[in-house]
Amino acid sequence: MVAFLLALAVGVAGARQETAGAPRLLIEAPDELAAAAAELERLPPARLESAMRLVGLEEPGPPIRLLLAAEGSPAARAAPAWVAGYAFGDEGVVVLFPARTPAYPDGSLEELLGHEVAHVLITRAAPGAAVPRWFHEGVATVAGGSWGLADRTRMVRLDPERDRLAGLDVRFAGGPAEVERAYALSAAFVLSLLQRHGREAAAAVLDEAARGLPFEDAFARATGEPLAAAEAAFWRRHDLLYRWLPLLTSSVTLWLAITLLALWAGRRRRARGAKLMRRWEDEERRAAEAAIARPGTAFEDRVH
Repeated sequence: MVAFLLALAVGVAGARQETAGAPRLLIEAPDELAAAAAELERLPPARLESAMRLVGLEEPGPPIRLLLAAEGSPAARAAPAWVAGYAFGDEGVVVLFPARTPAYPDGSLEELLGHEVAHVLITRAAPGAAVPRWFHEGVATVAGGSWGLADRTRMVRLDPERDRLAGLDVRFAGGPAEVERAYALSAAFVLSLLQRHGREAAAAVLDEAARGLPFEDAFARATGEPLAAAEAAFWRRHDLLYRWLPLLTSSVTLWLAITLLALWAGRRRRARGAKLMRRWEDEERRAAEAAIARPGTAFEDRVH
């Protein structure tokens, strides 16, 4: 998946000429966050342009108001401690808490910005559409470029019986552990969608939703398969990548295989040794019988 994210970023960056430029940010920050504001102002526009491409926007729309809030501010006190940022898509407003980064699923302030701006762009790509929270978060996480090796550990803990897309939205309002599972599943599913149906799959789904179709109908029309079938395919791939392959390639499995191979080889050696011993015994027995039956043996000479 990491390799796919890199390929996706390269492919999107190669299409920059087709967009009308990155969304413009109007950054507002208190004096104590001036350094964070300067850091965000220096970011190259490619990240936000790629987010535009991911959701299918050719025009960035009006400037996005970016508010940096300090700890202790009313905005920070109103948000759970593990929330590093949020967006009001319809209003085109993003609020970030730089002191809380990194915070899962975003590993840096740049990733957090890309994630939250993507929420605004998703809303602009499908205005008025009832897009599920899990799809919003999955696309935004991919847009932020925050999927990494740590997410693989979280994927191992996912359970197809417990972690389903249906009902996933409410888990984003739970505690930190529930929120992490919800982010991990939503991002992994969107990545799987892009891998199976192409990097424009998310944009196609949003485009169909923007036409007024219910989300599941929009998904089926854009991808050619029902959402339930796509989820089933996702879990089959999940089991292969995060259950069977790690099990088959683990050190425990390797030593177990070596032990079984050694036991098998020892059994083969013992079987060959027993067979050889029986052959020798048969040869000696036949030789003795032949010597007794032959006239004029040394034994007969001694008797006479």
